[in-house]
Amino acid sequence: MAGCGGRQTEELLGSAIVSSPVTEIAGNHSIFIATTRKRSDDPNTVFDGERSATLNYARVNVTVPGIHQTGQIERRSRGKSNDPAKYFMASEVVGYDTQPQFSSALNTDIAARGGRVMVFVHGYNTGFDSAVYRLTQIVQDSGYPGTPVLFSWASGAKTTDYVYDKESASAARDQLEVTLRTLAQTGARRIDIVAHSLGTWVTMEALRQLAITGDRDLGGKLGDVVLASPDIDVDVFKSQMRRYGKPDKPFILLLSDDDRALRLSGLIAGSRPRVGDYKDAADLASYGVTVVDLSSVKGSDRFNHTKFADNPALVKMIGQRLREDDGFASDREVTDRINLLTQ
Repeated sequence: MAGCGGRQTEELLGSAIVSSPVTEIAGNHSIFIATTRKRSDDPNTVFDGERSATLNYARVNVTVPGIHQTGQIERRSRGKSNDPAKYFMASEVVGYDTQPQFSSALNTDIAARGGRVMVFVHGYNTGFDSAVYRLTQIVQDSGYPGTPVLFSWASGAKTTDYVYDKESASAARDQLEVTLRTLAQTGARRIDIVAHSLGTWVTMEALRQLAITGDRDLGGKLGDVVLASPDIDVDVFKSQMRRYGKPDKPFILLLSDDDRALRLSGLIAGSRPRVGDYKDAADLASYGVTVVDLSSVKGSDRFNHTKFADNPALVKMIGQRLREDDGFASDREVTDRINLLTQ
């Protein structure tokens, strides 16, 4: 079940970074952070896998190397130099002590980027460093023009921590709701959500809670909701969707019947199917989701669990979908092209 994070948590900030020419850097991204993780005693790790009772806020600057290949995260191995011409490198972390300080910084960035925000919610077995680099890779490869916001819940980042992670995800749903409301109160005109694996459960619970309070679309600002490889029991998902109601804009559900990580999750759950490898797509579509079957799409991880981000053609098409602003007709064209990719 090591298919989400796939590597041990490491320091986000290392020793002095080697100077590199601008021409050897492919991208420079500011990633805003809202997290239920505790601040680490090691300042280079920034946040660890322990739970915080309150939200913590930060911004991380990450550079992408010029040698970057679409769908990949070029990470420095132990003993290698901190060379931004070769590896993803976090160069700066800025912390915000209060939500108003965080909102002020967000507003400035959102205004400069056209009013778009993308929230990424990671999955099981994911360290803080891995979550930051994954969102950076998605933003870089998809060409997303808006402000990226990572909602990072307190994953233990160990394959043996699945139960801990499930409970951490449960503890984080209220704080994701708070984060989404905070974003809706900024100058953002559209808020897209991309959630992966166990992060889709956190996302669906937060959206369900918004619906219960009568604000399911964040005052009209909710854009696309992309649920990639959902680690959710099928019956639970149906219950969540019934409570949310049929979305005005269908959620995008990416599933694959060769997802080995979800197969193992289903075995732990008593051989119950997960949404991410459910074979009756028509059954799910009736709840107001656009189902995209990625079973025939090649992934680069051995668990076939991160195809949405590591398949070069797919991540670019998802980015094109997220960039669309002209309503359902143009949205449908991009979704149709994603479906063609799978055939």
